[in-house]
Amino acid sequence: MSNKQRYYFFIILILGSLATISPFSIDMYLPGFPAIAKDLNTTIDRVQLSLTAYLIGIALGQLIYGPLLDRFGRKIPLYIGLIIYILASVGCAFTESVNSLIVMRFLQAIGGCAGIVAAQALVRDIFPVNKTAQALSLIILVIAVSPMVAPTVGAYTTALFGWHSMFIVLAIITLLILISVYFFLPAGKGPDPTMSLKPGAVLFNFYSVIKNPQFFIYTLAGGLATAAPFAYIAGSADVFMNIYGVTETQYGWIFAILAGAMIGATQLNHVLLKKFKSEQIIKVTLWYQGVVGILLVGGVYYNWFTLLSLIAFLFIFLTGQGLLGPNSGALSLAPFTKNAGSASALMGSWRLGAGGIISAIVSFFHNQTAMPMVAVMCGCAVVSLIILYSGNTIVKHREKKLVLEQKTILT
Repeated sequence: MSNKQRYYFFIILILGSLATISPFSIDMYLPGFPAIAKDLNTTIDRVQLSLTAYLIGIALGQLIYGPLLDRFGRKIPLYIGLIIYILASVGCAFTESVNSLIVMRFLQAIGGCAGIVAAQALVRDIFPVNKTAQALSLIILVIAVSPMVAPTVGAYTTALFGWHSMFIVLAIITLLILISVYFFLPAGKGPDPTMSLKPGAVLFNFYSVIKNPQFFIYTLAGGLATAAPFAYIAGSADVFMNIYGVTETQYGWIFAILAGAMIGATQLNHVLLKKFKSEQIIKVTLWYQGVVGILLVGGVYYNWFTLLSLIAFLFIFLTGQGLLGPNSGALSLAPFTKNAGSASALMGSWRLGAGGIISAIVSFFHNQTAMPMVAVMCGCAVVSLIILYSGNTIVKHREKKLVLEQKTILT
């Protein structure tokens, strides 16, 4: 490995750590749902709303940080966000009601989402366009480790010290990340004084990003596809612990095993990109996820699944996330240089906003079965595939029409 490769690898580790803050925040406290519900005298579906609040907070927060990262550079908004996250994590640890937990989780998300937006924008700043998908794959590989570690850490932390301690651990981890960002992370693209923060200018900037067909199609389809795991995240604690009767620590290990699907897929994606285009990988992945999703729905409806067979089918489905995330992200951001921060914010906002909506739907249709979870996962894949094909068809039709009009004018 050359010095340049070592340097890029070290940067990817820091960027991956930044992007890992939110997945860790989501996954670590999942095994504590029953304990939180019991301690705060509420129900699991009410505790699930704290997850929804977190995802909504990330979606809204990214719309704020995008323009800030373009206007003031990458690091200052990032510092502010991480400090907010640390303070809100302490607030979560000392909360005494589910309503205050929901509010603190929302504030925690507002701070933590700075890491997601900054990491994606810095990838675009530091790496050449033809290396962006590979860089994102490696970052997602780092992110993929967190679901393997986080629930297990959360389960044992809850069992030994109580669920409050999980949020103290999150605060300490983020403090260490903040220190590494300050000392080792490159500044990336500098401040742009011409970037206005007035609402009208910000909205126009967002509009200029959204109207790009490539961004719109791959962000819309990719965001909905990558929201499928949030249905699993929202419903898995109830499905495995209440329906199949596994313990907190057993659930942590199951979650870790299923997270392994992401790691294998990101490694595979790194290899596939040497032979295939991102567009091809996305289409094939959505097709197979749709088929597996239908099998999941049928299996739950006819009560075919044992614990092991359900885990196996979920593993196969979730493998697709390691292929969809980096490729749809790279295609969404590829057209941009100047507005990379805003584009990253819009993409991330939609992904996490869709995740919040999906998790809320699973919670709303909660019926003591696995059907809400698997049905929503299946729906995400199928609808994403429809959006991708219909969107590309419309764009191709418009391009052909434009070519014909130009030929007519010339003749």
